[in-house]
Amino acid sequence: MARSAVRLQPIDDEERRCRVELAAAYRICAREGLDDGIWTHFSAQVPGSPDRFLLKPHGILFEEVCASNLIVVDLDGNMIEGEGEWEPTAFYIHSRIHAAYPSAKCILHTHMPYATALSDLPDHRLPMFSQTAVRFRNRISYYNSYDGLALEASVADRLVAAMEGRDILVMAHHGVNVSGHSVADALYTLHYFEATCRELAHVRTLAAGAPLTELPDDIAALTFSQLEDERRDYAHVHLAAYMRVLDRECPDYRN
Repeated sequence: MARSAVRLQPIDDEERRCRVELAAAYRICAREGLDDGIWTHFSAQVPGSPDRFLLKPHGILFEEVCASNLIVVDLDGNMIEGEGEWEPTAFYIHSRIHAAYPSAKCILHTHMPYATALSDLPDHRLPMFSQTAVRFRNRISYYNSYDGLALEASVADRLVAAMEGRDILVMAHHGVNVSGHSVADALYTLHYFEATCRELAHVRTLAAGAPLTELPDDIAALTFSQLEDERRDYAHVHLAAYMRVLDRECPDYRN
């Protein structure tokens, strides 16, 4: 794997915007405790170049990511631009998903605490038990086995197959992948999925083994439709609100 590559063309406005938004996503998740040291990784397809994606170089923290230190990697693993190197699991997971699902413009892979706790349960399905949970009705796929680290294409390909075109993949004993049509869309999903898993953990603790009451399917379907409208209309507003916080407290993410 190459450690650096020289950029031959200037960054256009669309790539610049994408870089800033992806850097913001890294910083926001660091603030919310959804990172994992130097591990886990987010990517975004380079606008206009479906065979290339942005990724943080291995070895830096989420809180250190900025627009300029993101690297550009192609689907074959070539370093197109930037300094550093890609981490193998980051490359295999993200390259395979980007290649298989071009509509997945942004992919967020995390070991965030409550979603990972869900993945560790014997039945790691998310029940439709609340208004927050029904955001994810028919949006989640599950990978039910654990194959170790995704250090080769075959493991990543099994994850891709398990996704079935859905935008959330819960990986048993591992964590989650979330994809979106944009950085804002993926981050919105990630935020509320972790919030839902946290709510579920609290409910199960309070219920002390009592069965959960799920919402009737017709009500769940109606609420899901309403919340999908909300996601479409407000995901970018959600990201912009968090970016205002970053602009006040750590504006270097834009550098």
